Amino acid sequence: MNSEISISGAGIAGLVTAIALRKIGINCIVYEAAPEIKPLGAGLVLAANAIKAFEKIGIDKEIISKGRLLASFAILDKNGKTISRTDSEAIGKKFGTDNFTIHRARLHEALLSLIDSSRIKTGKKIISADQSDSGVTLHFADGTTAQTGYLVAADGIHSHIRKLLIPNTKERYAGYTCWRGIVEDAGLNITESTETWGPAGRFGIVPLAEGKIYWFASVNAKQNDPVLKNFEVNDLLKHFAEYHSSVKAVLQNTSESVLLLNDIIDLEPVKNYAFGKIVLIGDAAHATTPNMGQGACQAIEDAVILTDELSKTGSVENAFERFGVRRIKRTHFIVNNSWKLGKMAQSSNLVFSALRNCTLRLIPAKIKESQLKKIYDVDF
Repeated sequence: MNSEISISGAGIAGLVTAIALRKIGINCIVYEAAPEIKPLGAGLVLAANAIKAFEKIGIDKEIISKGRLLASFAILDKNGKTISRTDSEAIGKKFGTDNFTIHRARLHEALLSLIDSSRIKTGKKIISADQSDSGVTLHFADGTTAQTGYLVAADGIHSHIRKLLIPNTKERYAGYTCWRGIVEDAGLNITESTETWGPAGRFGIVPLAEGKIYWFASVNAKQNDPVLKNFEVNDLLKHFAEYHSSVKAVLQNTSESVLLLNDIIDLEPVKNYAFGKIVLIGDAAHATTPNMGQGACQAIEDAVILTDELSKTGSVENAFERFGVRRIKRTHFIVNNSWKLGKMAQSSNLVFSALRNCTLRLIPAKIKESQLKKIYDVDF
């Protein structure tokens, strides 16, 4: 029987899995659908649970050196008044390094540097994967095939492999769309990550390393809104005209060329991640809205927990099954609560928003800490 493990997808989930498996002596082949791997994307915030996972596989120092640690995170109203503030340094002392920001491209580059480039095959989109007693036959869009013992599907929210295994899965539109961008700090001297909640939508500002700032703007809209697709920076400035000065300053520093627009979607929770010789991880298994900042974190956790199960005695199929059992409840919790948080945060109802803000201001620090504990406590 073929004992090789292959990975579909060279995103965060796939690359961290390849690195983690190599640590226990398993060298994988990573098949990436894109013809080349380009440094794309905007910013990313990783919480304590993701950094713990990096520590577990011994790559935390390499990753942290590429980003920035922030001392706090605040939710503000449109006038810049604090609704809620989290002391990330205090949280870090209890749960581990927290509120780490990094350009997604820098993270990707750091992960790629830890993998033998000969183990990554680009231009290899898997269109089917046939299981047999001897392993899995991979069929690629270019007409070629490959034999492997087992397959880890890390091919994202639109996972073709998941759709083959579970045809009735549903990708859900959350009801809002999101612009993202990276700008130079250019004297703004922003040192705290913030989200501003108001009737026009949410606006996030996240300082990165190398004097850059990542920002995002989420606005309630119909899916594939043709008007918003044509929005330029000046349109965003008008849309958020009533928001505080930092929002305006960041947008004024933004060039049209860096604007990214994506409708926010997640994956309706599925009941199983393991299917014989194939296992789903990352967004292919449990894509979530970004409201809890846990999408990448959960993918990184997946890599470490899958490796943990594969390091134990027994068959690979059994390891895949055990992985699924360990991950289902936790990832469903993240997906469902992130969905609910998004609905609350995106509310444009003025009465509800006022009550929401007042309630958040009154929540004791111990309650907030207990909520974070549910997220940051991991079983490895």
